[in-house]
Amino acid sequence: MESEIQDTPTKGSWLARVRRKIFPKKEKPLVAVIRLEGIIAASATVRQNQISDHTLEPIIGKAFKKGKPRAVALVINSPGGSPVQSALIASRIRNLAKEKSIPVYTFIEDVAASGGYWLAAAGDEIYTDPSSIVGSIGVISSSFGFTDLIKKIGVERRVHTAGKNKNILDPFLPENQDDIDILKGIQTEIHNQFIDYVKDRRGDKIQDETVFTGQFWTGTKAIEMGLADQIGHLAPTMKAKFGEKVRFMHYTKKKKFLSSLSSQLAEALLGVLKSEALWARYGR
Repeated sequence: MESEIQDTPTKGSWLARVRRKIFPKKEKPLVAVIRLEGIIAASATVRQNQISDHTLEPIIGKAFKKGKPRAVALVINSPGGSPVQSALIASRIRNLAKEKSIPVYTFIEDVAASGGYWLAAAGDEIYTDPSSIVGSIGVISSSFGFTDLIKKIGVERRVHTAGKNKNILDPFLPENQDDIDILKGIQTEIHNQFIDYVKDRRGDKIQDETVFTGQFWTGTKAIEMGLADQIGHLAPTMKAKFGEKVRFMHYTKKKKFLSSLSSQLAEALLGVLKSEALWARYGR
């Protein structure tokens, strides 16, 4: 009895290899997701609720380079913080987006205010929830004065400086108008840099200069003001753009452990106090 000859190529046959070259298996599109959550601060090396350019450098780099992503999505939940760190992080994202020719989409969760909005504007398109808090394009400095307290407890403070402006804004001295003018000048300069950046990123979308007063709005109103583009959330928006089979690779800052329990508790308390004070400005 003659055996039948099978003409169906096996996986390792030369015909199968030829077919795979002519008709390569289509890869599912990949979207890299970078979560930017917490206060933005240069000292964000150990606290999980803070972010900095230093801690995000390897995360952002991997997101743009690993797996040939079709897009990078930024998930923002930040009340702001350091303008320098905000600028560094946003610049890193924009430089890699340009270098790799990868579009960037921003998705705002609870808050993208002040420095948080600086990060959000790194996206080519900005999506928001209707109830998100968006905006606060301004600069703020806050402190306390202890002049009366130090008199009541009978403490004599001794400070010696070289340079007449070395002790400006000293909380143990009465406020001085010259000191305030110096601070206001610095704030105005930083504010103008913030405004220029937003105008460069958002272009003609912003029609109302009110957005630069430091005010903030809900996501719905932010779209009307030109600060955001559409209502939208991560998964459904990316599926609409890249298909139902889109894959997500999430990148987040890893938690680091402190050397001792006492330093953990102290660090956690400072982080909570600072974080709560900043979040509280936006109703959280």
